[in-house]
Amino acid sequence: MNKLGHIAIIMDGNGRWAEERSKKRSVGHEAGAKIVREITSFCAAHEEVERLTLYAFSTENWKRPRLEVEFLMKLLDKYLKQELETYLQNNIRFEPIGDLRAFSKQLQATIKMVEEKTAHCDGLVQSLALNYGAQDEILRAFNSLKDSEGDITQEMLENVLDCKTDVDLLIRTGGDHRLSNFLLWQAAYAELFFTDTLWPDFSAQELDKIIKKFKKVERRFGGLK
Repeated sequence: MNKLGHIAIIMDGNGRWAEERSKKRSVGHEAGAKIVREITSFCAAHEEVERLTLYAFSTENWKRPRLEVEFLMKLLDKYLKQELETYLQNNIRFEPIGDLRAFSKQLQATIKMVEEKTAHCDGLVQSLALNYGAQDEILRAFNSLKDSEGDITQEMLENVLDCKTDVDLLIRTGGDHRLSNFLLWQAAYAELFFTDTLWPDFSAQELDKIIKKFKKVERRFGGLK
């Protein structure tokens, strides 16, 4: 049976979900935030899942309309404050990845507060990718090592990446079949699953079905068995 330690999800389809219902895109983002709680709670209760990484805001998302970006920032701040109690009740440690320096001081303070208050939790690690892009992550990692003596090794690089845990199962909702600059290093041998389900319609039941399919896959990691 395959080890299921780290699940990563590209949460795609909030805007299209809202547009299909003739609603503002912001309504889709709010609906998507509710699913984050459902999926996180499911993973926290799953005996095998150790880490859940969710692609919340990419380095490319700044290209979206200003009002949508501003709404997303407010929604993130609100979500983290509301979910703090959920984290604590379910023994979940919150761990952001990405370059947080681009966010407002207020949002940075909220992110740091939740991270510090859940630091003692030793159950599921919920990692939100915030202002995250894998190419940016790798570039920042190399820059931090540029003054190192000798050749840079794989171990040295992995020790300075934002996310230091390989992905076992990577899921993308919303129907597209691409990684969109998400955990490119860590997903080198991840099993990839794509679903047409838009993120606000995704559920713990569908995730459970994907996990069962994942458990049946033969993972060879470049070998014969």
